[in-house]
Amino acid sequence: MSFQHIRLRAGQRALNHLREHGLSPSDIACIPAAAGGPKGLALIPFDRWLFGEWLPKAGATPALVGASIGAWRMAAAAQRDPLAALDRLAQVYIEGQRYRENVSAGEVAAVIVQLAEAVSQPWEARPEVPLRVLVSRAVGPLAGKTTRGAFGRVVLANTLARERMARHLNRHVFTSGPQHPLDDLWQDAFATREHRLTDENCVPALTASGSIPLICDAVAKIPGLPDAQYWDGGLIDYHIHLPYERLSGITLYPHFVEGIVPGWLDKFLPWRRQGFGRGPAWLSSMLLMAPSPALLARLPNNKLPDRKDFYHYGIDHAAREAAWHRAMGECQRMADEFARWAENPDLSVVLPL
Repeated sequence: MSFQHIRLRAGQRALNHLREHGLSPSDIACIPAAAGGPKGLALIPFDRWLFGEWLPKAGATPALVGASIGAWRMAAAAQRDPLAALDRLAQVYIEGQRYRENVSAGEVAAVIVQLAEAVSQPWEARPEVPLRVLVSRAVGPLAGKTTRGAFGRVVLANTLARERMARHLNRHVFTSGPQHPLDDLWQDAFATREHRLTDENCVPALTASGSIPLICDAVAKIPGLPDAQYWDGGLIDYHIHLPYERLSGITLYPHFVEGIVPGWLDKFLPWRRQGFGRGPAWLSSMLLMAPSPALLARLPNNKLPDRKDFYHYGIDHAAREAAWHRAMGECQRMADEFARWAENPDLSVVLPL
């Protein structure tokens, strides 16, 4: 059977499991969802299959963890009606971002609120689903600062060592559902605080998770937390690089690239990348699915949707929206192919992670 539109990569422990047991929904311990702006639209057709068909048939409830658009996707997936929530997210993300030229950070921030509301209003998360939403809080030298110079110092700190960025940012994890072994994996240099995700704080928490510095305003107030500047969770956890091998099952990662970039600023530092065939221990239990070059060649502009499209299409909103809708339609091929592969996993098409 041909699998032309997906790339599959797996760590050694995941490969061993697939070889001996195949793949079933009950095998999945965790599903991470990366930050990445419009690229996340490509994964919504897969999300619809995953959370609307495959996992529910077996009653499986793996931990869901996300930052930025990944947080919005996972918050939608955790709802009592995940398909309706995912559809609302896609519709508002594609058609609700009609920015004028020279749009202000405040105007962008208002749209981010609408995106958060699309997946959380009403807030009807299933109590049995462990959901974790990631937010970054400015602290230390960055607290109260919004200038390019202030964030330039964060860039320098991160370039010297990822751990140095912890002087500028704390991690806040908003939790819904039961405790999960995932909660024990936040063991790095970043001070981490956990808070329950509630009716009162879900919109500001989800808004903060997608608030990109220098593009939109920070969220200043989240009920139950001190007033501060709460920013995009991807600043710390861009692709959510955690020691997943400590979990007992497989980490299934629907992704848009074939490896893990720990923090948003690390995408400019090739030596920080994990996976991409190098097989790090933390990812030994991971099965990662990403679009293949053949699929990308079918998409408008031969690529996934991304933030550059706002500049490419400018105020021709209809053209951008048409391109993004077409891209989502083409990416249904990933869901269809993975569904066929999961029925009888062919390890000959699985590359090392």
